[in-house]
Amino acid sequence: MPAPADRPVTARCRRAARTMVAAWLPLGWLSLLGVAVRAEPPPPEVPPSGPVAEAGTADVSVVAASTGGIAARLPLAQDWPLGMSPAGFLVSEKLDGVRAYWDGRRLWSRGGRVLAAPSWFLAGLPAGVALDGELWLGRGRFEAVAALLHRREPDEAGWRALTYRVFDLPGVPGGFARRQQALRALIDRQGFAPLVAVAQWEVADAGALQRQLEALCAQGAEGLMLQRADAPRVAGRSAAFYKLKPLHDAEAVVIGHTPGRGRHAGRIGALRVRNAQGVEFLLGTGLSDAERADPPAVGRVVTYTYRGLTRHGRPRFAAFLRLRDEP
Repeated sequence: MPAPADRPVTARCRRAARTMVAAWLPLGWLSLLGVAVRAEPPPPEVPPSGPVAEAGTADVSVVAASTGGIAARLPLAQDWPLGMSPAGFLVSEKLDGVRAYWDGRRLWSRGGRVLAAPSWFLAGLPAGVALDGELWLGRGRFEAVAALLHRREPDEAGWRALTYRVFDLPGVPGGFARRQQALRALIDRQGFAPLVAVAQWEVADAGALQRQLEALCAQGAEGLMLQRADAPRVAGRSAAFYKLKPLHDAEAVVIGHTPGRGRHAGRIGALRVRNAQGVEFLLGTGLSDAERADPPAVGRVVTYTYRGLTRHGRPRFAAFLRLRDEP
């Protein structure tokens, strides 16, 4: 993504921010609120459709998360309804990395496992402040990130190449735009190169949104994320947080395997899976020879793609994509 363009917060807003919080914010945080807010532009193929909504002030000091229940506190995106207007939403690239939650002391996977990050990496993250984002190596590098995070001991070279792309500051009250302002101020102050704020921009209408999706996917992106600018942070799925991809995707639990035939003899032919709606079906398309020889075990959660549903609720053209994106 291109470098963000500076859009300073007005002097009036800065004065109001200092007045509102001077009595109750720690002095060290006040300088955050004087940092210019940066609104990220859209991809170069599509001209900007307007400035990101100006955000208010917020207390960015956060009590660290407890050791359990990480998955329960994470917002989850649902599929974007085609044709819906993106007015009032902030848009970003959907990154094909691994979700990571920093609780102010430790870095957690979506599945609730503490990630074995190098000490220098953890030292660069803000103490006592929660962050939500993805560990990312670049477009199309999901498997490399997952392999890196599965190691018991940190791979120094791998972590040097990795960035923590942060899209939310959970401890800030109010809407998503307000949290973005506080996030960018925090990251500017932190000065740690691997810590990067995910670019956010506005889109005028559904047609422009589709053009941006096509332009980014042509460059290797996975899709787009959309979040209402005025929405508070809500765990689980809500009407404020969406994903938009060329294909729908969902998750299912492996409940069995079917034997392969022909050139797949001696390996599996398909995974038998059950999705969140209780629908059982086979996933064979998308499996590599290596995955057929050593398939995901019963009980593992996999991600699959599909093109709509049949009238009986079965996914059309379902294809295996990968194991669920958690180490």
